[in-house]
Amino acid sequence: MIVAIPVWQGRVSPVFDVAGQLLVVQTDGSVELARRQEAIPEEDPHRRVQRLQALGVETLICGAISRPLEDLLVAGRIDVIPRICGDAEDVLRAFLSVELEEDRFAMPGCCGQKQRRRRGRCRRRGGRSEE
Repeated sequence: MIVAIPVWQGRVSPVFDVAGQLLVVQTDGSVELARRQEAIPEEDPHRRVQRLQALGVETLICGAISRPLEDLLVAGRIDVIPRICGDAEDVLRAFLSVELEEDRFAMPGCCGQKQRRRRGRCRRRGGRSEE
């Protein structure tokens, strides 16, 4: 699986729509296999989605994201885990150890895991996750 986290100064970028850098990590279950930094200079939402698809991104973990861009990502078969904040390395470790739903990763103003939802493909059911 390839996971992407938009980063700014070592933290999850506050708004994905204008983020300029991605941490792209290839994983195998809970193990990190490889990582790289990638620029995402595309401002047009459709091109931004195409860039992530070209990088092979399957899951995007991000902070705030506009609903239209989130919908485009989901339509492009990229899982979106929105409203996440914190140190990018801590967030990645939490994702790999299935602890990302902890309230400490919720963006300020979010009410924890009940307000966050994962949108995209549901691996357990083989279809889109429900909202």
